[in-house]
Amino acid sequence: MRFMTLWRPARNAKEPSSEEMGKLIVEMTKAGALVETGGWNPTSPATVLKNSNGKVSVTDGPYAETKEVIAGFALIEVNSKEEAVQWGIRFLRIAGEGTSEMRPLGDGG
Repeated sequence: MRFMTLWRPARNAKEPSSEEMGKLIVEMTKAGALVETGGWNPTSPATVLKNSNGKVSVTDGPYAETKEVIAGFALIEVNSKEEAVQWGIRFLRIAGEGTSEMRPLGDGG
């Protein structure tokens, strides 16, 4: 089963320990769970494309709404939702305050 996870840090979140995060990434890679991961500066410019009533609009950011800020992602492949959640819990303990949204890809989940 594949899951896409999106990381949304809390408004005043501190940067996680790169050493601890690096160890988790190595462990997940060795376990065969981590397919791809990446992050970016949540305050960097973004471009939003929106289709409404057949009209596509393009808007450049950054955006002030913290709840909408995505700071990183991971694509994981695991045997069950429970395993995905356990990896997610470990990630959050290192990443700190915020939300990690996890969604199954394809017909999994």
